[in-house]
Amino acid sequence: MNELGNKIAKKRKDLGLTQAEFAEELMVTRQTVSRWEAGTVMPDIDKIGDIASYLGVSCDYLLKDGITDEGTVTVRNVGKILSNMKGKTVKLNFFDGEADIDLYDTACKVLDFEGSWMKVSAEIKHKGHQEKLIPLASVSSMEICEEEA
Repeated sequence: MNELGNKIAKKRKDLGLTQAEFAEELMVTRQTVSRWEAGTVMPDIDKIGDIASYLGVSCDYLLKDGITDEGTVTVRNVGKILSNMKGKTVKLNFFDGEADIDLYDTACKVLDFEGSWMKVSAEIKHKGHQEKLIPLASVSSMEICEEEA
């Protein structure tokens, strides 16, 4: 087995899934899962995200050597979590090099989510009220601001 295959197999087993059950969830055959785990075939790039999401790990964990999954939270339905953020006021933290300078240390109201984008509104210094589209991939975390009583 290769490292990717080992990681898939370990996480699948940690979830108590057989290869057939895992394959059904990903809409592939059991043989495909077996080949991934054996390292004879690599998953298609468009399947990596699905595999990572279902296993509750990052794509980096799956694809890069030496990355652990410590602190990974298993979330099966990110859309449900994000939909609960609509209407909330948050402060966004960005990955290095991805920061939206206008939103640095600024409270934003989450308006909507669409695909891999988030629409927010904020009062931006020297620019006034603005609505912005933010790529979700650039956001490392969202901190909910205390709501006024």
